[in-house]
Amino acid sequence: MTDLKTDLSEAVATAFAAEGVDASLARVTVSDRPDLADFQSNGALAAAKALKANPRELAARVAARLEGDPRLSSIEIAGPGFINFKIADAALAHRAQAVAVDAVLAGASTVAEPRKVVIDFGGPNVAKPMHVGHLRSSIIGESLKRLFRFRGDTVWGDAHFGDWGFQMGLLIVAVGDEGKAGAFLAEGAGDFPAESPVTLEDLERLYPLAAGKAKEDLDFRDRARKATAELQGGRPGYRALWAHFVAVSRTALTREFGALDVTFDLWNGESDADPVMAQMIADLKAKALLVEDDGAQVIHVARDGETRKKKLADGSVIEAPSPPPLLVISSEGSAMYGTTDLATILDRKQEIGPDLILYVVDERQAEHFEQVFRAAYLADYAPEKSLEHLGFGTMNGADGKPFKTRAGGVLKLHDLITMATDKARERLTEARLGDDLPPAEFEAIAHKVAIAALKFADLSNARTTSYVFDLDRFTSFEGKTGPYLLYQAVRIKSLLRKAADQGAEHGAITIAEPAERDLALTLDAFAAAVSDAYDKRMPHLIAEHAYRVAQSFSKFYAACPVLAPGHEATRGSRLSLSGAALLQLETALTLLGIQTPDRM
Repeated sequence: MTDLKTDLSEAVATAFAAEGVDASLARVTVSDRPDLADFQSNGALAAAKALKANPRELAARVAARLEGDPRLSSIEIAGPGFINFKIADAALAHRAQAVAVDAVLAGASTVAEPRKVVIDFGGPNVAKPMHVGHLRSSIIGESLKRLFRFRGDTVWGDAHFGDWGFQMGLLIVAVGDEGKAGAFLAEGAGDFPAESPVTLEDLERLYPLAAGKAKEDLDFRDRARKATAELQGGRPGYRALWAHFVAVSRTALTREFGALDVTFDLWNGESDADPVMAQMIADLKAKALLVEDDGAQVIHVARDGETRKKKLADGSVIEAPSPPPLLVISSEGSAMYGTTDLATILDRKQEIGPDLILYVVDERQAEHFEQVFRAAYLADYAPEKSLEHLGFGTMNGADGKPFKTRAGGVLKLHDLITMATDKARERLTEARLGDDLPPAEFEAIAHKVAIAALKFADLSNARTTSYVFDLDRFTSFEGKTGPYLLYQAVRIKSLLRKAADQGAEHGAITIAEPAERDLALTLDAFAAAVSDAYDKRMPHLIAEHAYRVAQSFSKFYAACPVLAPGHEATRGSRLSLSGAALLQLETALTLLGIQTPDRM
C-alpha cells in the first residue's frame, strides 16, 4: 500500500523532471511547520543553484505543474523556495480508510524483492545463567526478525548458543575433579549413563569457580584446554557429558526466552557447525588462506598496506595490520570462537543459502566480526556485503556503567523479569486497574505490562546507543512507556466494545476536525516508519511511531466525541478511525514483540 508521502514524492519528481531538474532532488518530507503545511519539498533550492536560476521562480513553476492535483488542498511557496503542501481532507480520509481495512499490514508495504535472511541473536553460553547482558540482543533480534518477516522476507532466527568453546573444557575438568562424572571420563566408546550427573545449579556454581581457577592454576588451564580439544575431536565420554550440559541448560534458556516471548527457528549452537569443520579446514588450506603462525593456524584478513595504530603495554604506539589475523586453530589444536563462526557461515550457505545474515551482538564484538566477515568473503562463503554486525549499546545503571545488582554482581535475567513483574503488579494495583479481574487474568496482564515496560524501554532507544535502567519510570502508565501504550490500546478496545454493545456500526471515514487530520496523517506515516526501520535495522523508529499513534489518538478522543448522540455518519467515521488507530498500534507493538491485553 502506498502512503501519501510516497505518492506526493512521485508527483513532485515528475514535475521537477518536466522542468529539466534532476528528479532525485524532489524529495518530499514531513513539514517541520505542521501549522503551515503537511509536507514540504526543499529541492528547488539545490536545483536552482545547479541551474543558476532563481529558486522561488523554479519552485513556482514546479508548483504550477501540480495545480489541480485532487490530493492537495493547497500548494504554497515559502521563504527562498520551499514548496509547502496541504493534503485534501478527502485524500486523507481515503488513506485512513485504506489503513482501517488493511488487516495484514495496517498501511505499510512489503519489499519488492523478498530475500532469505538469517538473524543470529540470543547467543547465551551453555552452563551459564542468562543475565541482563543478554536482554538487548534478545529484544532487538526478536523485533528485527518480526520486522523482516512482516516486510515479506523469509527469515530464520538462530539462537547460536555458545556450547563448543573453552568453557566446555573447563566444566568437563571441574565436574570430573568433583567426582561427579567418573563414568564419562573413561576412554573408549563405553556405555554412558542416560541420566545427567549434574544439575543446572551445579553448572552455575562450577563454571565461575573453574574460570577463576584457570587464571591461577596453569595445570588446570592446560587440562581444560586438552579436554576442549578432545571434546571437539570426538572423544565419546566427553561428548556424552557435554550433551548433558546442553540438555540441562536448555531448560532454563527456554524458560527465559519464553518469558520474553522470544522464539527461534533454529536452536543451534556453535557445535552444530562441527560437521563441516574438517571440510572447511581442508578448503581453507586448498585456497592457501590458512597459514601457520607460532604453532597456531590463522587467516590474514588485512588488506595489503592496511595498518592501524596499536598501543603496547609499555605505552608505545606501533603500526600493526588492521584488523589482526583470524585465529582458526589454536596451538593446542582447538577450534576457536572465530572458527565456529566461520564454519557456521559455510553451514548456512550449504543448508539455507541466505542473501543476508544479520548478527545482533554487543558493539564490543565489532572487530571480531570484521575478521570473520573478511575471512568469509575471502573464502567465498558469503557474497560481499551480505554479512552485517548490528552492534548495540549497553543497559546501564544510574552510574552510567553496565547495570549490576546492588551488591555489584551481574543480575540474572530471570530475576530482572521477576522484579519487573512485581513492579507491574504494584502499578496496576495503585491505578486500580484490574481490580475486578480473576487472579489468573490479573497475573497474565501484570506479566504483559512488565514485558512491555522492559521491551519498550529498550527499543525506544536507538540500537546503537546505551540507556539507563530505571524500573520506576519504565513501568509508569504515563509518559513514553510500554505500559502507557498498552493502556491506550486497551482504552480503544473498551471503546469499540461499548460501541458494539450499543449497536453502533463503523462507517466510511471522513475528515473534518483538526484532531481527525492529525490522527489520519499519523496513520499515514506508518509505512515510512516501517520502511526506514527495515532499511536502517533500527526498531526504535517503530517504537517512536507507536507512541505518536497513542498520542494522536488521545488528542482525537478528547476533541472528537465518538459515541456522543448525533449524526450517525460522524459516529461511524470516528469508530472506523478508532479501529484503524488500534489496528496500527497493535501491529507496531507486535513488531516490537509486545502483546496487548484485551482489558485492564
